[in-house]
Amino acid sequence: MSIEATMLQRCESKCELCASEAPLSAYAVPPHSHVTVDHGIMVCDKCMGEIDDPQDINHWRCLNDSMWSQVVPVQVAAWRQLTRLNAESWAQDALDMMYMEEETKTWAMQGMSADDKPFDCNGVELKKGDDVTVIKDLPVKGTNQVIKQGTVIRGISIGDDPKLVSGKANGGQSMYVIAEYCRKK
Repeated sequence: MSIEATMLQRCESKCELCASEAPLSAYAVPPHSHVTVDHGIMVCDKCMGEIDDPQDINHWRCLNDSMWSQVVPVQVAAWRQLTRLNAESWAQDALDMMYMEEETKTWAMQGMSADDKPFDCNGVELKKGDDVTVIKDLPVKGTNQVIKQGTVIRGISIGDDPKLVSGKANGGQSMYVIAEYCRKK
């Protein structure tokens, strides 16, 4: 059985994002460039045309269902679309409810932005001057100190590495923290 036939069987010949029964095409979820069962999804023409630049906001409400898919590349695509639409309250609510394994979330965050901007644990873009809360205990490299969960870092700075933000916690020294272990306040 071909890869596309296997994927069509998996999705019961419906778009894996919006459940449309329109003609489907295979889409390799970036950064992967070749369609495989583990790195691709079947999508309709409407979803394919808007997957990188959503225009019809209401069309994407379908993600409230597809975000619960057990198919990892569908989860990644749904998370990315919800992140792009997070200015919409329904999309932010869906992101807040969505659960993904850490490895899946890492894949979802790869290549999210051509500008390589930092994103917090919910996929919200972080900007210079934002206040963030640390979401888990983090050891400080080179010391025996730990930044405790719930610590607020005020007025962050964005450096050359989009995965890191810096700022001062509890009035102490300036430190770098991995952006995905923070939540924007």
